[in-house]
Amino acid sequence: MDLPALSSPLYLIDAIGPFFPGYDRFKINWSKLPWMRFQEMSPEEVRRAFVAIRADMKTFCRSVAKIGYNGVTLDDVPHLALHDFYEDSVKERISLYREEFRQIFHIIRAEGLHLYLTMDILTLTPQLERRLGNSERKQRRFLAALLNRFFVDFPEIAGVVLRIGESDGLDIREDFRSKLVLKNPGMVNRCLKGILPVFEHHGRRCIFRTWTVGAHEVGDLIWREATLEKTVAGITSPALVLSMKYGESDFFRYLSLNRNFFVNDIPKIVELQTRREYEGCGEYPSFVGGDYEQLAIELREAPNVIGISVWCQTGGWTPFRRLAFIDSAAIWTEINTFVTLRLFKHGELVEEALSHLPGVSNYPALTELLRLSEEVIVELLYLPDFARQRFYFRRVRIPPLLGVYWHHLFVAHSLKKMLEPLVEDGEAAIRAGHAAIVKIKRMRTLALQCQLPEADIEYMEYTFGIIALGREYFFRPEDTEIRQRLEKAKKQYKQRYPRGSRFRYTVKFDFKPFKWNRRYIALFFNYLVRRTPGYRFVDKIIGLRLLSIAYFVLKRSRPKLVPKIARKSAMGLDAIFK
Repeated sequence: MDLPALSSPLYLIDAIGPFFPGYDRFKINWSKLPWMRFQEMSPEEVRRAFVAIRADMKTFCRSVAKIGYNGVTLDDVPHLALHDFYEDSVKERISLYREEFRQIFHIIRAEGLHLYLTMDILTLTPQLERRLGNSERKQRRFLAALLNRFFVDFPEIAGVVLRIGESDGLDIREDFRSKLVLKNPGMVNRCLKGILPVFEHHGRRCIFRTWTVGAHEVGDLIWREATLEKTVAGITSPALVLSMKYGESDFFRYLSLNRNFFVNDIPKIVELQTRREYEGCGEYPSFVGGDYEQLAIELREAPNVIGISVWCQTGGWTPFRRLAFIDSAAIWTEINTFVTLRLFKHGELVEEALSHLPGVSNYPALTELLRLSEEVIVELLYLPDFARQRFYFRRVRIPPLLGVYWHHLFVAHSLKKMLEPLVEDGEAAIRAGHAAIVKIKRMRTLALQCQLPEADIEYMEYTFGIIALGREYFFRPEDTEIRQRLEKAKKQYKQRYPRGSRFRYTVKFDFKPFKWNRRYIALFFNYLVRRTPGYRFVDKIIGLRLLSIAYFVLKRSRPKLVPKIARKSAMGLDAIFK
């Protein structure tokens, strides 16, 4: 079967959406396929489920191929690769999945798309973990053997996307569980050198994702030049491609271009998210055109950038479940996905990219609508005075979005105390927030002119109205009246979107006085948080060493001390302290 040349451009998009229709879990982990859903099914139920999956996959692939993507990414190698070390029951399940996925692969290839499978390093079953133990050499040999057999069994696979920085949360109850085993740049380097010959032998690409979640000594691989250089030292394989997020953190605004794109000549692709997990997941317009246009222009100066990898469905733990290129309600994500490709593949600017968008009934109104949506996100969802500042804690860049996390909105006294010294003009922030609400009202009129869902803009107005009120609480003196207005807005929000109507944000208020005074907050920011990427002496002693010890102490009492959302989240204690 024909495979793409190792030097060919990559315009990839994730294809996990077809696996989620009918998945009735309230909050979904969008980082990978819902394997637990299939594990709980009988073989007959799995086969019936895959009939619908194949139909949706054909629709999805036909749509993304038509607009110009040339490959898809899909989970995952461990569930499809047989090995003698697995339990018999696991082998039986893998055989079942292989039977169904071969038909999925045929559909993808029939639409002219190349296929890349993801995998975590390392994904284990109980028996496999006992066989490998903590031996780095055994783990590396196992990976090489597993990949070699996998490429022989699936000649249609063009390559594998390696993820090293995530481990499954405590909620995962499945045969396979991923585990963090590569703890420093040297270990990653040895792993890559051990498996790259397998990729070269089979003519497949090894796409290595450089982002991690605060994991050990490679937690800063996403942004720190020295860590990246150590990780790829001495590697010249033509099969290797680095896959990097565009900024120093997750998919947020207010991030400058990741400097690691300019570090070496290894081929690179830039990861972009069009279903913005921190910006509504496509429930309302969150246009990325202006942000990505600037990134595309800056990346023209970076050496050997050969394409993009777009996340149109992947990312986050949320109940929001609009499926791009399957569900007609996912129009905002689909517009983002179309424009993103035009910006990076064809070198167009936003206006020209939008002019190619099919089915536009009112181009001027659409352009204004999307421009306003981007302004509202930047000015109200984010707090500009805070977002423009750069903060680093231990090995991670602190995200520039505060008070909004996936499908949660927080208004709390602790945030009020923290923001006081960080925002110079609170009244200006309040005025800017209310001005953004006026823009949303204009967007509702434009949506009607474009024949786009006005109900989504109304939903945005209700949601962002609470955020605007939250600014009054943050930046004005303590006042019972503003608390009452917030409680009233929350009640109206829940009444407008009751359970069963559409998924909405969870709004959480905490007005209890936060015990830290300004002095303690200042000490925290002076000694544990820094404003530049480089490590200070205090960071190395306290941030990287002492807090790592504290992590192991806290871990023993983790069920009591760590909130449920943090235990499930990649942003929990593991992400911060390891």
